[in-house]
Amino acid sequence: MNNSSYGVGKIMLSLFLAMCLRVLPLPPFWADFNPDWVLLTLIYWSLAIPERVGIFHAWVFGVLIDVLTGRLLGQNALAYSLVVYLCLKLHKRLRQFPLLQQELYIFICLLLSQLLLFLIKNLQSPEQLHSTFWLPVLTGTLCWPLVYTVLRFVRLTTRLKS
Repeated sequence: MNNSSYGVGKIMLSLFLAMCLRVLPLPPFWADFNPDWVLLTLIYWSLAIPERVGIFHAWVFGVLIDVLTGRLLGQNALAYSLVVYLCLKLHKRLRQFPLLQQELYIFICLLLSQLLLFLIKNLQSPEQLHSTFWLPVLTGTLCWPLVYTVLRFVRLTTRLKS
């Protein structure tokens, strides 16, 4: 197997593991803190290897998450595609940022995704914005250095070229 297909396999495996973490059955208290691992992984790969992971991957994995979580079909796909598009537009600049500045951008991306999902859910059945709304955004932002470090190690050991 050549390096290119081996690298694609590593990318897909990391996204599959992120999907498993996303739908992991957790106690109700801990479920509120579970960040969107799939979106964090898509953001990393779209910044690191924008020519291999893009909007199509975001859409496909968004639809898969919609199916796995039982949400309205396409809402995660729309949110993921929008965030990955924004990352692709700024990937050259974002790659130069220190990790702390990247965390601020990740916070904005996760917040945008969460707001879009809330807006779509609110169109279906109006509800109030709860304090737990912010928890996945905050934990996702705090988990970014871990996601970045682990996936960077995977990318460098696989020698995936950007």
